Amino acid sequence: MYIAVMGCGVVGSGVVELIEKNGAQIAEKAGTDFVDVKYILDLRDFPDRPYGHKVVHDVNTIIDDPEVEIVVETMGGLTVAYNFVSKCLQAGKSVVTSNKELVAARGYDLLQLAKENSVSFLFEASVCGGIPAIHPLADCLGANQITEVAGILNGTTNFILTKMIRENMSFATALKMAQELGYAEADPTADVEGLDACRKICILASLAYGTHVSPVEVHTEGITKITLEDVEYAEDHGCVIKLLGRAKLVEDDKIFIMVSPALVNKTSPLSSVDDVFNALFVRGDAVGDVMFYGRGAGKFPTASAVVADVMDCIRLGKNTKIGYTWGPHADCRIADYKQTETCLYVRGFAKDKQAALVALREGFGHIETLSRKDAPENEIAFITPLMPEGDLREVLLNTKNFAEASVIRVTDY
Repeated sequence: MYIAVMGCGVVGSGVVELIEKNGAQIAEKAGTDFVDVKYILDLRDFPDRPYGHKVVHDVNTIIDDPEVEIVVETMGGLTVAYNFVSKCLQAGKSVVTSNKELVAARGYDLLQLAKENSVSFLFEASVCGGIPAIHPLADCLGANQITEVAGILNGTTNFILTKMIRENMSFATALKMAQELGYAEADPTADVEGLDACRKICILASLAYGTHVSPVEVHTEGITKITLEDVEYAEDHGCVIKLLGRAKLVEDDKIFIMVSPALVNKTSPLSSVDDVFNALFVRGDAVGDVMFYGRGAGKFPTASAVVADVMDCIRLGKNTKIGYTWGPHADCRIADYKQTETCLYVRGFAKDKQAALVALREGFGHIETLSRKDAPENEIAFITPLMPEGDLREVLLNTKNFAEASVIRVTDY
């Protein structure tokens, strides 16, 4: 079985090297005579690498070759990737991708295109890298109504927050370390502003709830405003701060979906997921709570998931498709997060602390105040009662003599 790889960066080169190393056992397990990479599409040449002779620069070389039945897309990005993947599917070739941006934005269109051409479009590696997530959610838990999906879906931000929590390191210092170690890009915006996690939770929500969920619909916050003061107050509440992607089925068959920092209780398994590790929590009506844990990124963990999808394509054979699917975008399916009940952690300052506390208690009815060592005399930190978020925000806005500095949601798991 000949395949082609589009994009020879970190993941793409990992796929090529994994197939070259373990090709015989991959072929045997997939039920074919051989698995070989015939072409590697890239703008660059790789003359010093053993697979340099396989590099091509024109996607039509792949599209027009009938021997290539499966194409792996690891280029990243949206516009060019969508164009190339569409052409491959239309040419009757199954496509495997690790491109979360592509699947989150155009997954429904590409799944329809695959269906029309009786081929597969698979994307296990697009959410949790080497951690199985898509297949278990779609198939192994297929008998369940998935009521909630939540997780630590970005290793870079989890590494940064771990350093802040465990080593009292500032956000800026931890980010610099992540960049030096290769965990964060020179431009870390997609990670630290929550965009990467947003794309991943959109894919999971689309799969779990049968409707295409676009990243533009999702309220998304990153970790750039998290301070060491917040870390200390979270500790006083028995919590740690994590960046979570969350999707939940709520009233009227609507989907609550959000990416934001959250206080996670130390009794939760999610609280102990540290460094670059990821974890996905799934709640089903039959199975209860299930959690998947491991390295969510990296060259070979992600390549492992990509090659597993290639093996599934081989097992199915041509003119057969895998049944991952969801419906088109549905207007008004996404719930207004401001109408969803939550508790908030709030840190702020007041000129008259006692007067501000009286006003806050009057506004909320009850608050749980927090403490930390060497806090300024005029600093106040507290946990609100459970209320619709919009109501909580309204109280904060109308509380005189109190200026908020941090507001973070508190989870119930």
